Amino acid sequence: MLERCLRPLEMCFGGGGSDQTLLWDTDLKPHASGNYSIAVVQANSSLEDQAQVFTSSSATFVGVYDGHGGPQASRFITNHLFSFLRKFTAEEGGLSEEVIKKAFAVTEEEFLRFVKQSWISRPQMASVGSCCLLGAISKDVLYVANLGDSRAVLGRRASEGEANCGGVVAERLSTDHNVGVEEVRKEVEALHPDDAHIVVCTRGVWRIKGIIQVSRSIGDAYLKKPNFDDNPLFQQFACPLYLKRPVMTAEPSILMRKLKANDLFLVFASDGLWEHLTDEEVVQIVSTNPRTGIAKRVVTVALEEAAKKRDMRYDELKKVEKGLRRHFHDDITVIVLYLDHSKESINGRSRHKGDYGCINTPIDIFSQSANDFDL
Repeated sequence: MLERCLRPLEMCFGGGGSDQTLLWDTDLKPHASGNYSIAVVQANSSLEDQAQVFTSSSATFVGVYDGHGGPQASRFITNHLFSFLRKFTAEEGGLSEEVIKKAFAVTEEEFLRFVKQSWISRPQMASVGSCCLLGAISKDVLYVANLGDSRAVLGRRASEGEANCGGVVAERLSTDHNVGVEEVRKEVEALHPDDAHIVVCTRGVWRIKGIIQVSRSIGDAYLKKPNFDDNPLFQQFACPLYLKRPVMTAEPSILMRKLKANDLFLVFASDGLWEHLTDEEVVQIVSTNPRTGIAKRVVTVALEEAAKKRDMRYDELKKVEKGLRRHFHDDITVIVLYLDHSKESINGRSRHKGDYGCINTPIDIFSQSANDFDL
């Protein structure tokens, strides 16, 4: 009886078989110039990764939001960013870097307003934030915007004169805003010349003020707004930092690229994937395996690597419950988007008919609900 009740949920929201209760995935879905699949595995007690894909006859939006300090910021972005993006695109007569910057800025403003409204009852909300990775395709132009260290990687056919000519090569399209990267660390230090401890190395890991690795995010109000950090309510949960200025920003890095015939697919993923697999390894997996179940396959290979690092078998890792699982790997989200070039898609028209709407990943793998949240 229970199995018959659950089957409609799996058909609507994706898979997540009984042998992998923390893994959720979708079948191949269409977008304007190809198809895509999504997979997510939960490690935290509350799933902090969220993701979504919006498809229509004229545009495709992809979002991966890797939360920290709690799931509220990533859930908030899921419920607001695409709405702002569509609103501003319509108002400006098309997608552009300025439209994307405006959508990010308003999402940040609205979340900080939400934090302020929740302040009395939930002061710890000031420490909640999320990385934010956006991919947007319109009229055969790709935009990739990023805060934090989620990553977008292109798989493309190698050009003549390149190594591996005729094969598929990986090209990173996003910037990792992580102070473990020397260039990012120097950028943060240059913005705070009067603070010798703006970035410190704790137990072999570089962090801003010894707290956080990423330098850009949505949320993290107490690292951006001194009035949150100084408040006695918040100081019940964290030591005051007495900041002179914000130590994080919500200004995204944005890349714009005209898609070419050699561009084969895109992989958008949270940093939980890249902790275990390189760009090249992921592109190799996608380019040498069938499309069906491809996002789940990438996640599974990452989990196998995570198990190896702890001298475990993958079957043993699958038995570890959420929460405890975080000691072995992070939440992992993967979206693989294939690019099937055609005259119709190049002219901005879909090979498929109709407006397909938006698919969100569940707020929690056990809930199997892609829309049930209150932010």
